[in-house]
Amino acid sequence: MISKDEILEIFDKYNKDEITIATLGSHTSLHILKGAKLEGFSTVCITMKGRDVPYKRFKVADKFIYVDNFSDIKNEEIQEKLRELNAIVVPHGSFIAYCGLDNVENNFLVPMFGNRRILRWESERSLEGKLLREAGIRVPKKYESPEDIDGTVIVKFPGARGGRGYFVASSTEEFYKKAEDLKKRGILTDEDIVNAHIEEYVVGTNFCIHYFYSPLKDEVELLGMDKRYESNIDGLVRIPAKDQLEMDINPSYVITGNIPVVIRESLLPQVFEMGDKLVAKAKELVPPGMIGPFCLQSLCNENLELVVFEMSARVDGGTNSFMNGSPYSFLYNGEPLSMGQRIAREIKMALQLDMIDKIIS
Repeated sequence: MISKDEILEIFDKYNKDEITIATLGSHTSLHILKGAKLEGFSTVCITMKGRDVPYKRFKVADKFIYVDNFSDIKNEEIQEKLRELNAIVVPHGSFIAYCGLDNVENNFLVPMFGNRRILRWESERSLEGKLLREAGIRVPKKYESPEDIDGTVIVKFPGARGGRGYFVASSTEEFYKKAEDLKKRGILTDEDIVNAHIEEYVVGTNFCIHYFYSPLKDEVELLGMDKRYESNIDGLVRIPAKDQLEMDINPSYVITGNIPVVIRESLLPQVFEMGDKLVAKAKELVPPGMIGPFCLQSLCNENLELVVFEMSARVDGGTNSFMNGSPYSFLYNGEPLSMGQRIAREIKMALQLDMIDKIIS
């Protein structure tokens, strides 16, 4: 694992008056880059030719670093360019997927916003479950084997695949039938099936809750919420049940969009309690814990209990739903505030207070 001292040594060589905010051109990069510009930073977008269109059209990037493939971001040549630009990289789901978690932990020698150690805890289901359970957060029941299925379950697979390959099953036989069908279609591998994460299917309404923990203020902020728009399940539910049966289509849960939502106000104490508990436990298990944005993906059941089924330990894709601010981010200072701008504001404050060691790794 790259040490904090190694990163601080690199940062010490930077021109502190010319800090650049950098990220990969994907996922949540539009508001990360726009937010950085609003806070007075220069920005750089790592992208491929043809994929640079949004960043040019919206004018959020001051500079571009072009790669042949997104996976090239781990190359030393790209890292050197970033260091020459005095860059602090803001990681997101696509960045981690393309760079590779092992490379992020051991080889990517560029200062990153946040705690790079905690990224594995969102990637590995066993660690994610440990953190959530030990924080005292209600999570769905986990099944150790397909043979243990005794009710309706949702089956998930490793990695940040945006719901691709997920399916619902109600018996051991249905699990293997659907898994085999997805394998034939090239969506799953034998390894995926062996490593399947099987959990209780919680019936409820979806709230993906976006928090920001500021180490500088020691405060958990609620910045926004969204729900997910998924294909093809959201198209299927518009079809009458008898026609669904005749069509014989396997539902898919690939995320295609995000819809901003607000939760009933009486549930906000529960929302803040979950965020506070997770931050406290993360400090203990993965010091220094959460830094900056994180997300709890939850379902609210008929008893008005929030059940958390997934965690992101960095900026989550749903933050795209409030690029111009959310009802919650507005409440803090009476201004539109995206997650990207909130990140840039924390970096700016850390530079001013000479506390950059609190927010980078």
